[in-house]
Amino acid sequence: MKIIDNIKELKEEIKNLKGSIGLVPTMGALHEGHRSLIKKAAQQNDNVVVSVFVNPIQFGVNEDLDKYPRQLDKDCALCQKEGVKIVFAPKISEMYSENKDNLTLICPPYDIVNKLCGKARPGHFDGVCSVVAKLFNLTKASRAYFGQKDAQQLFIVKKMVLDLNFDVEIVSCPIIRDFDNLAVSSRNQYLTEKDRKLALNISKSLFNMKKLFKEGIKDTRILIDASLKIMEGLDVEYIEFVDKNTFDFQKEVNNNTLVLIAARVPESSTRLIDNMFLWEAE
Repeated sequence: MKIIDNIKELKEEIKNLKGSIGLVPTMGALHEGHRSLIKKAAQQNDNVVVSVFVNPIQFGVNEDLDKYPRQLDKDCALCQKEGVKIVFAPKISEMYSENKDNLTLICPPYDIVNKLCGKARPGHFDGVCSVVAKLFNLTKASRAYFGQKDAQQLFIVKKMVLDLNFDVEIVSCPIIRDFDNLAVSSRNQYLTEKDRKLALNISKSLFNMKKLFKEGIKDTRILIDASLKIMEGLDVEYIEFVDKNTFDFQKEVNNNTLVLIAARVPESSTRLIDNMFLWEAE
């Protein structure tokens, strides 16, 4: 496995690879969710490239850029164990040689980003799409792997690839949950034992909504009220229902419904997201 920190060397190594390339874009602090993406990439490709880059242009003012967990040695050890061919871990100056406030950015459609996480984090998805596009260009990936936990990001990246004719297949991978059903996330490292106990109510509310839907309840107002009772004590940012194919909001759920939640754990102010398809087949 090669650990590369500059674009010139990466391009040279990519040229020398034979066969398909699977890209797993990450911000590091790798966990079992990332491992599942890497395993899937290894199953479907001749070579796996993992990027480890805490991307500053997707963080807003007063967000956790400075304290975001960084553990490159551990990340590389995990990648080595999973047979990754290249870990690309550039510095900010390598990815953005100019003033990062004066960059050409990719801007997804306003109606998709001005909701959910995009509404709370203006400019976030511009930063995500721009860095992902750079990684597609640099790695010449055949396929790229994204987790369903970041559902809005996944939808937006898929749309970018379709609209801009990128020659890469986007592979969606399911949410990985810990033993207690908390969706795995690098930000879970911020949680104290007390925080984690409270955060578990996010997934509890999702599983409860799925149960209620199976029992025939389709009114989103009823489902939201039930969820807010379960998540009492959390600062709930949103509970929203969208059509998984369009990301349009829904007032009544159906077999295409994806329910998404964002909430903060008050004590540590850790922002967590989670989602679930309500239909059994998913």
